[in-house]
Amino acid sequence: MEQQVAERFRRLSPELDERARRLFAATEALSLGYGGIAMVARATGMAKGTVGAGVREVRALENSPPVEGKARIRRPGGGRKKAWAKDTGLVPDLEQLIEPATRGDPESPLRWTSKSIRRLSAELIRSGHKTSPRGVARLLIDMGYSLHANRKTREGTEHPDRNAQFEYIQQQAEREMAAHNPVISVDTKKKELVGDFKNGGRELRRQGDPETVRMHDFLIPELGRANPYGVYDIANDKGWVSVGVDHDTASFAVATIRRWWEVMGIEAFPRAESILITADGGGSNGSRLRLWKLELQALADEIQLPVTVCHFPPGTSKWNKIEHRLFSFITQNWRGKPLVTHQVIVNLIAATTTTKGLTVRAEIDKTIYPTKRRVSNRELAAVRIRRHDFHGDWNYTIEPNE
Repeated sequence: MEQQVAERFRRLSPELDERARRLFAATEALSLGYGGIAMVARATGMAKGTVGAGVREVRALENSPPVEGKARIRRPGGGRKKAWAKDTGLVPDLEQLIEPATRGDPESPLRWTSKSIRRLSAELIRSGHKTSPRGVARLLIDMGYSLHANRKTREGTEHPDRNAQFEYIQQQAEREMAAHNPVISVDTKKKELVGDFKNGGRELRRQGDPETVRMHDFLIPELGRANPYGVYDIANDKGWVSVGVDHDTASFAVATIRRWWEVMGIEAFPRAESILITADGGGSNGSRLRLWKLELQALADEIQLPVTVCHFPPGTSKWNKIEHRLFSFITQNWRGKPLVTHQVIVNLIAATTTTKGLTVRAEIDKTIYPTKRRVSNRELAAVRIRRHDFHGDWNYTIEPNE
């Protein structure tokens, strides 16, 4: 909010006279309510007394009849001189202090700094300038600086075939859904500590009675972690989540897909002729993981259906539909609730719904999945894998053995 006020003031200030600036600041302060004067003073660089005077003036105007003509303001050039007008070396020295920490395009009219106002003021005073933290704040606003938080926008190096792979996945999915074959999106949700730990978000409770949790997030050995692996049926907007108690391996991932097929998939797609899986390129369902392909061969043999896998390009996991159509709603549903047991986690996942019709089923998978399972060249050679013409490393079909 403070940044928004500062931005509005920066845009309007050149067009306003002294009184108009004071009234603008007062109006903003009144709209913010308690603490508004202090916040507006910080955002605009005005003194609190000036903003307070403006507030009194606005209230007086509200309670008095309108009068013709403008109120008196100072003549042009009146009032206290700007610090930089009296000290010509102030701005260059301040620029010198900020420049090493400045980020972004140096040609941009709006820049920002991570150095504190108080530290900048102390450095300027040490250099012989007469200033204060408030004066530095006002000067930085005039110079076009403001404080910014980090923003997640970079995805890493973009693969040259990224968009082509997106289009290929879309074509495969549309073709399979038109043939009434299952198209599922799979992935592992973030691992969670099980126990009375703080969980982000808030939930309704009686005032003054928040749920108490542990001060520190240390693993409780007898409870361990929860490894949720999900399967999202894109066509029917339905999800399945297995909450594992052991390691997140390719065996666990395929076991979850198998369980989804037994409980939900075969009922939803009784005439299916194949299964299409869309998945990230890494993790327990990685495109280069031998065990993933070996386990999928076992699945294809059991259900006697070919299994096609299309992986998303590196650095594009957020485009996997399970992320924003299933996992995001699970996170919303359990916000503010400590995940005290595996059963509580299962219940919270299974209770997740949306107004558009999402339903989820979940269960605990207590199977132990050993790590570092090595797949020999002979085992891999037995996998009946047919790589597609376009990016066979990302797109392939595993045929069942008859």
